[in-house]
This record gives sequence, C-alpha cells and structure tokens, in this order.
Amino acid sequence: MQEIELKNKTVFVTGSAGFIGSNLILELLRSQSPINIIGIDNMNDYYDVNIKKWRLEEIEKLLGEHEDSSYTFYEDDLANKSVIDEIFDKHQPDIVVNLGAQAGVRYSISNPDSYIQSNMIGFYNILEACRHSYDGGKKGVEHLVYASSSSVYGSNKKVPYSTDDKVDNPVSLYAATKKSNELMAHAYCKLYNIPSTGLRFFTVYGPAGRPDMAYFGFTNKLLKGETIEIFNYGNCKRDFTYIDDIVEGVKRVMKKAPERKNGEDGLPIPPYAIYNIGNSTPENLLDFVTILQEELIKAKVLPEDYDFDSHKKLVPMQAGDVPITYADTSPLERDFGFKPNTSLREGIRKFSEWYKEFYEI
Repeated sequence: MQEIELKNKTVFVTGSAGFIGSNLILELLRSQSPINIIGIDNMNDYYDVNIKKWRLEEIEKLLGEHEDSSYTFYEDDLANKSVIDEIFDKHQPDIVVNLGAQAGVRYSISNPDSYIQSNMIGFYNILEACRHSYDGGKKGVEHLVYASSSSVYGSNKKVPYSTDDKVDNPVSLYAATKKSNELMAHAYCKLYNIPSTGLRFFTVYGPAGRPDMAYFGFTNKLLKGETIEIFNYGNCKRDFTYIDDIVEGVKRVMKKAPERKNGEDGLPIPPYAIYNIGNSTPENLLDFVTILQEELIKAKVLPEDYDFDSHKKLVPMQAGDVPITYADTSPLERDFGFKPNTSLREGIRKFSEWYKEFYEI
C-alpha cells in the first residue's frame, strides 16, 4: 500500500452536504489541517434540505477555527460533466472521495431516473476526470475512494458478508448501480492505473442523518402519533454503523492507496481494493425499536407514558429489502487496524439528543 499524507493536500469530496460527506469534512478539518477541501452537492430535496443546510453551516463554523484550511463549495450535479471537469482543472485534487449518490433502496423503485443520473453518469464523470488528471505527465489523483453499499450483497444467504463473496444478485436498482460503480472503477484502474478503494457501508446512522432511514423516520412518525411499520414482522437484522466509525474508516482508507504495479505483460495490475465498513453486530429490528423508544424518552423527545404498542405494526417484507446485513470487517482490521465499535444504544442516544435540539422539542 502507498502511504499518503493528507495535510496540505487538496481533497475533493462529492456529496459534501450529505450525511457522510459533511461529517468527513468536519473530521478532516479537525484532524488534518492545513487541508484544502473542495465540495459538491446538488442540494436536492430527496429529504429535508434544512438538514443539508445545517450540515454546511457546521462546516463553516469549524472553518473559522482552522484559518489555515480552505473549503470551496459547488452547488451542482455530479452528472454535469463540464462542472466536474472545471473542478479538476482548477483545483487539481490529490484525493477524491466520491460520496455523492442517490441513496435509498425503496426510492429506487419509484424514481429510477435519479439513480442512473447520479450513481452511473455522475460516477463515470468522476472516473473520466481522474483518468485525465494524469494528462501531460501530471501527478494527478493519488487515490480515489468511493462509496459502495452493503446492498450489493443482495439475496446472498451466507453471512457475515465478505468482500470475497460473489455479488451478482442485486434486489434493487440502487444495489445494481453500486455494484456497477465497483465494476467501472475496476476497469478504469486496469486501463489508467488509478489507485481506487471502494467502501461497502452498512446501515449508517447518527445525528443529522438521513430522514429516510428507519431510526429517523420512526422518530418523526412517533412524534406525530402515527404508526410505524416494522417489516418482515420484525424478523430482520441490520448491521447498524455509527457515523463517527464510518468517517474514521474512510479517513484511514484515504491515507493508504492500493499500490501501482505492473504484471508480467507490462500492463498495470489494477490498483483496486474493496472493504466492508460495518459494526459486525447485526441487531434485531424489534430490539432496535426498543432501544430507540427508551432513548427518545430519555432525551425527552417523547413523554415517559408514551403508548408505543398502539403505534407499532408488524408487516410483511417489502420489495428490495433483505432479511439481514452483517459485515465481515476482518480485511479492514488487518489493513487499517480499525474496527467500528460504537454500540447501537450509544449511537441512538446521540441521535436522540441531536433530534431534540435540532427540532427544538
């Protein structure tokens, strides 16, 4: 592996107003200053734009404490090739972290177009820009890190999910686009010797997360007195991974790129790697709901006498879902000396406290 020093480098983060992107930028400013960060986000209304604006404000606040660092934000779309090319020409990023994507399994069933635009065309534009960053003998991009997803494991029966497993049976368009990203990256690594690492994230949660995720959506519904639906009659397990663990994993991966080597034919052996980042502790959905209830009461988001039983409904499995997600993270531990370890209760507690403050309950 090729060691990379992040300080004094230019890092391009796509999806920079997103949940993972914004938290990564905050961590880079805190721990890697001086650093120059370029961000892009289309600020779409897939969920409440006020949360995205809040995240950007948090970055601006922290930037005030790190005057030796810079952050340049572009409100635009990954599918806009001319903007991506302009960013690469103007800023010449050393490291690219592609976190911009249309997320969500269920939304991909009703709105497939946005997945092709963001996840396929957008990622293609990033790969092309990385390829041309070496034109004219320039040093170019040292490492491309990109978000994949645990959903690529589809209907695999073997658990825990290993990056050595065959992943040819996606059950949603979202999963298919993420698997396609890994294949596209592999081709570009082979052809153009771009060091790249894909990260399969497992159910990321925490403060200022995505409102379409169960923990956030359930909280919104319970507060309104609506009924929450627990799929597969509660017989689902999820490998919940706290945002700080995800960010720490991404940061460590950014600092170590797959090494460039040539094969016997004189052509590049693809400098390509894939890792899982998950908690390796699948939680039963009913246990998760119990913890959420307890922590929402503790944070005073909901009253102590809230009648949860009358607001819960067990329903069948739905299209695109899988019964379990469970990450084998031993390669991550081996290569980066890191294993996510935040407990679900601790993470849900931090979310509940943030929720109370953000919505001024």
